[in-house]
Amino acid sequence: MTDAPLLHVQGLVKRYRRRRRVFAWPRAETTFELHADFRVDAPGVIGVMGANGAGKTTLFELVTGGNRPTAGRVLVAGQDIHRVRVHERARLALHYHQSYQLRRFGGWRPSFTLEPAHSAQPLVHLFDEPQFNTQDGYIGFMLDFFRRLRGEGKLVFLCLHPNEPVHLDILEEACESFLFVQKDAARVSRLTRAGSFAELVSEPGVVSYLGALLEGRRGSAAGSTAHR
Repeated sequence: MTDAPLLHVQGLVKRYRRRRRVFAWPRAETTFELHADFRVDAPGVIGVMGANGAGKTTLFELVTGGNRPTAGRVLVAGQDIHRVRVHERARLALHYHQSYQLRRFGGWRPSFTLEPAHSAQPLVHLFDEPQFNTQDGYIGFMLDFFRRLRGEGKLVFLCLHPNEPVHLDILEEACESFLFVQKDAARVSRLTRAGSFAELVSEPGVVSYLGALLEGRRGSAAGSTAHR
């Protein structure tokens, strides 16, 4: 294939704007803006967290070529996914939404102006808030699936919006590193990277986002240690 990073999100910006009238003059107002700049050189499983509306799904759509960036590039194994023929982008990256349905999008440029994908199989797999059935070993099955993809040289993103302790357990067990997507008061979302789960949950923004869920988990761990 190539010696390029498996995934390079390079100066990526997505901006949504709307027009409104100010003193009878039309004016464009930014309603949302996402900035992302990172690279992943090797296969792995990366956890993604962030509040609703922070831009997690938008990030996944940009990485898979389903959403057009305002600026920047997404390179999968050195190939700009937004310059690849729309029907071949799934050979580079796949976006699974909630119940593991693949998200597919149309294009905005004719296929004859685009290039073929250089990969026969998807290299990046993005799971967007997948459902985890706690019965019958289903979680273990999915964790094994993520590990198998990693073992086959693939890059896996696992995005969860934790609302119960088991979701944090899944992230800690499955993921080697993390991205936290956070929107500031100016409606600009940026990414914070963490090299471990412990590093992730020490970030002030993550502590604020998880709130009582994280405190309860820490309390349970402390109680378990005290009774050993």
